[in-house]
Amino acid sequence: MNNPGSMRQTQRLTSDEAGLARAAEILRRRGLVAFPTETVYGLGADATDAQAVAGIYAAKERPSFNPLISHLDSFESAQKQGVFDETARRLAEAFWPGPLTLVVPVAPTCTISDLARAGLDSVGLRVPAHPLAHALLQTTGRPVAAPSANRSGRVSPTDADHVLGDLDGRIDAVLDGGSSQVGVESTIVACLSDTPRLLRPGGVPREAIEALIGMKLEAGAEGGKSPLAPGMLASHYAPRARVRLNAASVEADEAVLLFGRDAPKGADAARTALNLSKNGDLMEAAAHLFSYLRQLDASGAGTIAVSPIPETGLGEAINDRLRRAAAER
Repeated sequence: MNNPGSMRQTQRLTSDEAGLARAAEILRRRGLVAFPTETVYGLGADATDAQAVAGIYAAKERPSFNPLISHLDSFESAQKQGVFDETARRLAEAFWPGPLTLVVPVAPTCTISDLARAGLDSVGLRVPAHPLAHALLQTTGRPVAAPSANRSGRVSPTDADHVLGDLDGRIDAVLDGGSSQVGVESTIVACLSDTPRLLRPGGVPREAIEALIGMKLEAGAEGGKSPLAPGMLASHYAPRARVRLNAASVEADEAVLLFGRDAPKGADAARTALNLSKNGDLMEAAAHLFSYLRQLDASGAGTIAVSPIPETGLGEAINDRLRRAAAER
């Protein structure tokens, strides 16, 4: 597929067998497809492929790597990606398929990429109720990461025309399934402790959830914690090691995160080094960011020195993530 941030011909696909087959083919080839759910239209990419997920950020011009909701065709499929305690299981069985996203711990069998999870050990999962979304997920055969199909900060789209108004020429296709029924995003509930937490109100009312589980939902995210879901302003995953940005030189006991062909002075003697993209490709760099930070952190170095990365395109989001990782804590 082409660079998702560049202009290309955006196909408008019909909701028949041929349209579904084409949409699934594009997703399996790292492309971007907007598709209808019962809430709003989502901008889909293969959640298991970090480079495909990076295309979402490029197309949306999203300013930071917030975790994305991954969509699946069934509860059974979701259980391969996340660990469901008794509360999460009851919620899934009651409200899936439907406009509820559950944030749960990552399962050992999880295939959803670090970039889609924003480097977190939790994952946001949803089984949508829209029949066309369900058919697309079944045909694609893998989790599909899908924030709303609009430029970052703009109004969420509820039909194919809205999508094209924002993303025509920036994505590969939109699967036209008419107007969304709910029209607001899914409710997001985190099931990461004994008390579930409401992270975002949405298509399933709080009262219905509380009635089912027999307890009050806690509100919002705990202060200072990483964002568990889209639209939450908080620090992202930070490595154990100190992070030093725009490094002009590297000490022998430091790990180094490189970008491009030019390396800081002393990089060849660093404890360990990884290059986000030797060719200076920001999409490739975004795809590698979280996994490389984890690998460098695991080296035991006290400091990770980071080469300068341009603030253009996806570089803005990469630098946003790195600044958060480098913040005092």
